[in-house]
Amino acid sequence: MQTEPDAVPICSRAGCRLPAVARIEWRNPRIHSEDRVKVWLGCDEHAPWLLDYLLSRDFPARIVDGVTPEHTEIP
Repeated sequence: MQTEPDAVPICSRAGCRLPAVARIEWRNPRIHSEDRVKVWLGCDEHAPWLLDYLLSRDFPARIVDGVTPEHTEIP
């Protein structure tokens, strides 16, 4: 993964371009071991929606406040 030093992490919700303020850490227990954690980023508006989406599918998930530049990928 490459990062851009001055890039602002963006929300992972489709179509959203707002700055991310939280990480949503999750995994799919059917295919991921307990030590595998995936991360989505959420803005103030979408972080709760992303968490609800994952929890409704019985995926272990939690919101962690704050994001850092290493969470920004260069496409």
